[in-house]
Amino acid sequence: MDTFKLRIFTEPQLGASYVDQLRVARCAEAAGYDAFFRSDHFLTMGGPGLPGPTDAWATLAGLARDTDTIRLGTLVTSATFRYPGPLAIAVAQVDQMSGGRVEFGFGAGWFEGEHMAYGVPFPSLGERFDRFAEQLEIITGLWETRADETFSFQGKHYQVVDSPALPKPAQAPRPPVIVGGSGQRRTPALAARFADEFNAPPFSDLDTAVAQFGRVSDACSAIGRDPNSMRRSVVLTVCVGKDDAEVARRAATIGWQVEDVRTRGLGGTPAEVVDELGTWRERAGVTTAYLQLLDLSDVDQIELVASQVMPQLN
Repeated sequence: MDTFKLRIFTEPQLGASYVDQLRVARCAEAAGYDAFFRSDHFLTMGGPGLPGPTDAWATLAGLARDTDTIRLGTLVTSATFRYPGPLAIAVAQVDQMSGGRVEFGFGAGWFEGEHMAYGVPFPSLGERFDRFAEQLEIITGLWETRADETFSFQGKHYQVVDSPALPKPAQAPRPPVIVGGSGQRRTPALAARFADEFNAPPFSDLDTAVAQFGRVSDACSAIGRDPNSMRRSVVLTVCVGKDDAEVARRAATIGWQVEDVRTRGLGGTPAEVVDELGTWRERAGVTTAYLQLLDLSDVDQIELVASQVMPQLN
């Protein structure tokens, strides 16, 4: 059975500097987490968002040099923010800078407000998804092209002509690709073609996630891919405490009700959290959990989960 991986997932657009993110990443690395991930957003979804947004790949480039062993990635890079060629170059460079520790979460983009706030075009959903599909093909194609060959692509939205397909990422043939979402037809099909990991629809309940994982498995089988080659993951807002009082305090800090973190997130005592993660593993086949840490100052919670939850998962 695959090792169960715990990863820290942050939302820096809510208000975090590079130094804040580095502190969390280094704490997670020292505590033994598998990875540090961050969102790719330019606008907060609530509150002042001070000191303002940080660019995902500029941040990960810094972390690539300021950490040593922890894996690094995005949930998820928005296809609307960047052209596919330059994005492939940036991710490959950060992978080199990190010594091969990058994972590439990628999505079509959804938050119209941040596009309007920073002058980024926001096409219709259908066009965004079409562009996302073409970008997946281009980016993975560039990375996987042999160093002595060129890559070309002719699509509706993007054309690539005789690209040298450089630089190459440190990982061969490419960094792991993560796709997720709730689309019932195109999303599973794209994941089956391009993804190493499928991430359950954001904040979905267990039954919804199980159904979507099933569609992804069916899409894999339809193209002759072993469904077991697709890693399954979930994002869960974390709120863990040594006792009920500490859980309540942490819930209040992030503006959640205790009952909500227990039912919609990953909340409770370490023993309760171990049981919940075990249910996700047994019923949904999940082997990777991204713990959404909304209070980036709470490094004590990172260490609590590492010491009292992580050892019981494997």
